[in-house]
Amino acid sequence: MDFRDGNIVLSKAGRDSGRLFIVVGRVDENFVLIADGKLRKVDAPKKKKLKHLKELGFDREVARLCGGELTNRILKKQLSLYEQSESENLA
Repeated sequence: MDFRDGNIVLSKAGRDSGRLFIVVGRVDENFVLIADGKLRKVDAPKKKKLKHLKELGFDREVARLCGGELTNRILKKQLSLYEQSESENLA
């Protein structure tokens, strides 16, 4: 699995299981940092094992802003847009 900044992921394990997050950093080959702007803020991302995540998509806007101007508001907005597009695809 090749997770990178901007990947939209679904948590498969832990208390946050079933929630959507965006990868905002990489620790090493086994761990990434994830945030959603609500439960996990940009300034305090969660360290999560790759095997506990499912890759769903990629957000270019977040990837471009990672490490600089990324805010919780942007994360929430981009996750909301992703959820809307997925619900429209199912309808």
